[in-house]
Amino acid sequence: MYNEFLLLHNTLRWLLLISLVVTLVKYMAGWMGKKPWTKIDNLLGIVFTSLMDIQLLLGLTLYFFLSPVTKIAMADFGAAMKDNNLRFYAVEHFSIMLIAVVLVHIGRAKSKKAKTDSGKFKIATIFFLIALALILGGIPWNRM
Repeated sequence: MYNEFLLLHNTLRWLLLISLVVTLVKYMAGWMGKKPWTKIDNLLGIVFTSLMDIQLLLGLTLYFFLSPVTKIAMADFGAAMKDNNLRFYAVEHFSIMLIAVVLVHIGRAKSKKAKTDSGKFKIATIFFLIALALILGGIPWNRM
């Protein structure tokens, strides 16, 4: 079951990144081009945020229930902090991705409350760009 969840988590990462890049390109064009906020813009935000939530649930399932890596790390947390790989999965990856999810939700909520279309695009773009930087920094590129 662990391998299936890990495969799903890894595959969803690419869908999430594609969704984020498409959404950011559309939002930046809307912000810079002073375009109106449309239903498509709202839908892009919903899809991206939903993918983030699904990814979070998969990650939490792996972290708390299925991952042998986190089980080893939690068995001796002090020793795990001295091991780069264990520390990365037990603390760094988890923390970075959780912050990214929170930023996406804040950006989505604040953009919905913005008074102008330009404000909606601007707020969402800024929060989503920061989340993108965190996501890219938190992906275990060299650990795959």
